[in-house]
Amino acid sequence: MHEMAIAQSILDIALGEMDRRAATRLIGIKVSIGEFSGVVKEALEFAFQVLTPDTRASDAAIDIDIVPLTAECPRCGPSDCRLNDLNFLCTACGAALILTGGREMKVEYVDLD
Repeated sequence: MHEMAIAQSILDIALGEMDRRAATRLIGIKVSIGEFSGVVKEALEFAFQVLTPDTRASDAAIDIDIVPLTAECPRCGPSDCRLNDLNFLCTACGAALILTGGREMKVEYVDLD
């Protein structure tokens, strides 16, 4: 379950920011996860809940935003392709699409007290 390691990294980022700002409590954290990142939202939420008791983040909420998979065609130009069937070819010209979103994992913000 790699979500546990990811949740630990997210918690480390938040605790580091708490130290940097001399905060006493983590209220919440917002994370963006691409739908093609291989991370299961529910597993990440569970892992975060497992890691936070008895820490300065014990009451913290995690808000996970799923970023859709998007692509563009190098020949036809940008388009908002929902790739539900994982067909990475342009429907207009057949060129291989370039992924432009949906693989990211980032902490958007931490809410501190």
